Amino acid sequence: MFEQKKSEISVSRKDALNKFQRKLGIKFKNLSLLNLAFYHRSVMNELGKVSAGHETCNERLEFLGDAVQDMIVATYLYEKLPDQSEGVLSQIKSVVVSEPSLAQIALEIGVRDCLVLGHGEEKSGGRDKKAILADCVEAIIGALYLDQGFKETEKFVLSLMVSRINEVLKNHGQKDSKTLLQEWFQKEKKMCPRYQLVSTTGPEHQKVFNVVVHLGDKVIGPESGFSKKEAEQKVAQLALNQINS
Repeated sequence: MFEQKKSEISVSRKDALNKFQRKLGIKFKNLSLLNLAFYHRSVMNELGKVSAGHETCNERLEFLGDAVQDMIVATYLYEKLPDQSEGVLSQIKSVVVSEPSLAQIALEIGVRDCLVLGHGEEKSGGRDKKAILADCVEAIIGALYLDQGFKETEKFVLSLMVSRINEVLKNHGQKDSKTLLQEWFQKEKKMCPRYQLVSTTGPEHQKVFNVVVHLGDKVIGPESGFSKKEAEQKVAQLALNQINS
């Protein structure tokens, strides 16, 4: 298993990292791993590239943390919701571990104050960018997994995620298909679905609206409804069904 070399950390930085740990109830054996989790790739040009046994940004930890996080959340949903289909489980997970959700978690646990950014990224507002905040949460998860193993990481991830999972479960019956589709598509492609009214039929007092949804170059639909909103919800659900089939 990879072990980040213990590097010299200033007293003030140690104080900040320890404050962060106390807030979350965690304690790293190797504080350098936690420190690394906060280093954005924009610092690489200033601190140097990856060298044997020593890394200068959190990208690899993010990669690992993303996989560990997905495993923990997927297992929790699988065990908690034995009667739900794979499609429903995937939709719930995609919301819980989405960039907006992780960015919100980052703000709540104080990630913003510990981030280390390159000068250019700092000036461009990187400390408040959702992608950077979300990636850092995943890097922290990866660092904790390396430092303390799966069980402790599972406890930590669930402490962050269970309330969000419960919120999604509470609203899932009412959560509209357009929202679910947008959250999934933004996570996968960093784009928003585009809905298009292609035709209307029927008399003026009972019009039927026919709508398609564009997912990048792919067009799904049409679906029909007695309002554009209803038709959009139906075609969004059709898209979700195709995605999860």
